[in-house]
Amino acid sequence: MSKQRVPLVTHIFTADPSAHVFNDKLYIYPSHDLAHDGEDNDNGDEYQMEDYHILSMDNLDAECVDNGEALNMRDVPWVSNQMWAPDAAYKDGKYYLYFPARDKDGIFRLGVAVSDSPVGPFQPEPNYIEGSFSIDPAVLVDDDGKAYCYNGGLWGGQLEKWQTFSYIENPEEIPADAPALGPVFAQLTEDMKGFATKPQFIQILDENGEPIKAGDEERRYFEGPWVHKFNGKYYLSYSTGTTHYIVYAEGDKPEGPFTYKGRILEPVIGWTTHHSIVEYHGKWYLFYHDCELSGGINHRRTVKYLELQIDEDGTIHTVDPYK
Repeated sequence: MSKQRVPLVTHIFTADPSAHVFNDKLYIYPSHDLAHDGEDNDNGDEYQMEDYHILSMDNLDAECVDNGEALNMRDVPWVSNQMWAPDAAYKDGKYYLYFPARDKDGIFRLGVAVSDSPVGPFQPEPNYIEGSFSIDPAVLVDDDGKAYCYNGGLWGGQLEKWQTFSYIENPEEIPADAPALGPVFAQLTEDMKGFATKPQFIQILDENGEPIKAGDEERRYFEGPWVHKFNGKYYLSYSTGTTHYIVYAEGDKPEGPFTYKGRILEPVIGWTTHHSIVEYHGKWYLFYHDCELSGGINHRRTVKYLELQIDEDGTIHTVDPYK
């Protein structure tokens, strides 16, 4: 029986799912929303996550298993609070968990932890990845074995504070007619624990080859990047934040530039929208979250999935999550 469009688990709140296939099983790496009565605000203070529980399914019709706590912020020396949306990667017999969190100065950085198992427990590196900033890491291990990290989020994710690649607490607002900030891109080192290249901002272009503008809130990047490959091309998908869409762009190289192509997911219940795209047994699936189970409480989300239709030319058909 299909479990599409229903919460994978309901005993805890889960969000921001990064789905992967390892050893023919599905593993989902979500953040773990904690239930509390704090207020919502644009800085994201309501998202008080502090650990990760990794979910797994033997197949899409099997029960989804919570494999328990895989990493807690008390085990990461540099973290002060807010361990947000993670991702995972596999290389050379090891599994790597990438995660954002605030350092002791309140600045978001990226960390990495290592395990022999896809479900952990994960042993964190003592320090954050040098040169990293902002949130929402997504890692692509390419066909040639090279690995790339994409990340970044506006507002609470502090991306605007890094426009010059130095932290500025109160930067000037980006004009609506100026190019929007893209996600951050860096190649990872061979050991998967650091950056081999300096982070750079990715360009997302419109149909005329011009950078998408900061005021174009239906198409500009906000947070939650994901990259998948299809027929040799790279597809960057992301959340538009304020307009609550998941959209995508196409490129010929992992670092872009990427050309905007269209919308994948219409808005879900709740403010945030965050996803991943994975191929499993010849079909493509979108993992996402919403706040339907909690009645719309923004920091009490649950992970779901649905099947995507992707044409041979890479076109992804738009989905309404409630139809």
